[in-house]
Amino acid sequence: MEREEPALHVQEWLDTVPAVAVYAVVALVIGVESLGIPLPGEIVLVSAALLSSQHSGINPVVLGACASLGAVVGDSIGYAIGRKGGRPLLAWLAKRFPRHFSEGHVATAERSFEKWGMWAVFFGRFIALLRIFAGPLAGVLRMPYWKFLTANLLGGVVWAGGTTAVIYYVGVVAESWLKKFSWVGLAAAVVIGVASMLVVRRKAKKATQEKEAAEREAVPAAE
Repeated sequence: MEREEPALHVQEWLDTVPAVAVYAVVALVIGVESLGIPLPGEIVLVSAALLSSQHSGINPVVLGACASLGAVVGDSIGYAIGRKGGRPLLAWLAKRFPRHFSEGHVATAERSFEKWGMWAVFFGRFIALLRIFAGPLAGVLRMPYWKFLTANLLGGVVWAGGTTAVIYYVGVVAESWLKKFSWVGLAAAVVIGVASMLVVRRKAKKATQEKEAAEREAVPAAE
């Protein structure tokens, strides 16, 4: 028995609810994901954007605005929680979501922040695993809020608005052969998401190995 793609169920479900509910769901899912809770924010946004290209009741501009609002507000709340919770928060998240908040992933994210500073928040918005780290980790690392907010606003608007616009126009241009959902749009989102996840995981594994090697070297030196 073949399994259907979750993304297809998302779009089918969104097609059954009012436009206001679609806006609310997109903002909520993206906002909660930005808090640090692993949710399929990008899949929901892509599905809703495709739906807006075929459904006159869903305004892509309002959709993009709601997605941007969810991203910015969610990241800001995540920043506040991370700033208050500190390192113990990361340890708690690692226990609850070991696949996403493993020691290697956290180490990779920290290195990105050390290298790029506030722009790690901006670019992190475009990478699946880093997207859930940006807000909480910026708070844990005590990044000045004005820097975080600047990168957060830019990243949220460019990512959410840009994704909505691109997928919407793909749906409009290819409407004749993209019936209920866009295989092209979904395939592109999946490929980009998987590729970014593999890159992050590879870097996380390398960071973990480097940390373990450094710890092994430090033990003889201490003796």
